[in-house]
Amino acid sequence: QVQLVESGGGLVQPGGSLRLSCSASGIIFSINFMNWYRQAPGKERELVAGENSGGTTSYADSVKGRFTISRDNAKNTAYLQMNSLKPEDSAVYYCYAHLKKDSSHRVYQYWGQGTQVTVSS
Repeated sequence: QVQLVESGGGLVQPGGSLRLSCSASGIIFSINFMNWYRQAPGKERELVAGENSGGTTSYADSVKGRFTISRDNAKNTAYLQMNSLKPEDSAVYYCYAHLKKDSSHRVYQYWGQGTQVTVSS
C-alpha cells in the first residue's frame, strides 16, 4: 500500500506564505508525477500545480508567479511553496501521485487526506 501524507497547512494573513509538503511512503518503484489540487467549499477540485519526473512543471493561471512546486525524488516528497497568498487561495489542498510499484507498465493513483489552508486577516 502507498500513503501520501500532507503537512504545512494553516491560517495565514493575506500576503503571507506557506509551504506544503507531501510525502509518499510504501511500495514505490517510481513516481511519474505529483500534483497539488485544491477544493474550496461549494467548488470543484482544481489542479493547482504539477511536476513530472523530468522536472517539468505546470501551474494554474491563478497561481502563476506566486506558487512553486518542487520535488525531492530521493525522499518521494513534493512541496508547494505558496507566496503572496490571497483569501481566494483558501481551500483544502490535496496531494496526488501517479506512480509505479514495479517495473511493469501498471500505474497507480493515490490521494492524500488534504490539508486546510485559510488566508484571512
